Amino acid sequence: MSLQSMTGFARHLRNTAGAQISWEIKSVNGKGLDVRFRLPTGLESIEQKARNFFAQHFKRGNFQAALTVDRIVSTGRTLLNETLLKELASIAAHLREEYGLAPSTPEGLMALRGVLDVPQDVIAPGDQSELESAVLAVLDETLIELAHNRQAEGKALGEILRVQITTIEMLVQQARLDPSRSPDAIRARLASQVALLLDAAPTLDEARLHMEAAFLATKADIQEELDRLEMHVASARALLKEGNGVGRKLDFLTQEFNREANTLCSKANAASITTIGLDLKAVVDQLREQIQNLE
Repeated sequence: MSLQSMTGFARHLRNTAGAQISWEIKSVNGKGLDVRFRLPTGLESIEQKARNFFAQHFKRGNFQAALTVDRIVSTGRTLLNETLLKELASIAAHLREEYGLAPSTPEGLMALRGVLDVPQDVIAPGDQSELESAVLAVLDETLIELAHNRQAEGKALGEILRVQITTIEMLVQQARLDPSRSPDAIRARLASQVALLLDAAPTLDEARLHMEAAFLATKADIQEELDRLEMHVASARALLKEGNGVGRKLDFLTQEFNREANTLCSKANAASITTIGLDLKAVVDQLREQIQNLE
């Protein structure tokens, strides 16, 4: 399965079931699956079914879903209630004569309720089930489009992550090959430390000092950290290859990357290793920031 970003947008419109149905959905990153709906009056009952549709398509993300439904009104002929119009005209004439009111106008009488029978945008009870089914069908189409858009974003994001993981691998190799880790450099550093201590306290046992210096050098060795970092690089690549739904696992893995980078910096006994460790921490931070958008 391909990688999927949690950032995306989709809008889908279709005329069906006597209505123009439109869904507009936005998604951003989130720890879980959270959907917020904006539904028109009379269609609140579809919310739970709609949530199930989201769960079928996505595992994580914060979604804003807005539904618009416009009934398509037939262009039937407007009917005039002549009987009611005559009665209202008679009443208006009587009121004018009796109370001296201003004369009524044809436009005023025609505007009174019931004089004109105009088709209304009303959902008949028998149409409700058909409309709800159509709304959910259009939602499913919109979610498929959104998933496609999130996959396109995920593909681009995957390329960025692969570059950052390769950069981490290169920094690990630089640390492995750093001159400060060569046997000659280590012996020279140990000899210098022992010489300094003997100068400060000539009575100290030289053999014991060499043992203590060797022990400290072993504790300061970063071989294990470099080995674990290489293992994490391999794991990250495997997860990227695995595809969709690995964002949380990669997020946990970046925590391991960061832990090893911190240990490497704390153990560093050369400025060059410290510089590599700091560069490593910077790349890991960038990696983790990008992974936050991955489902």
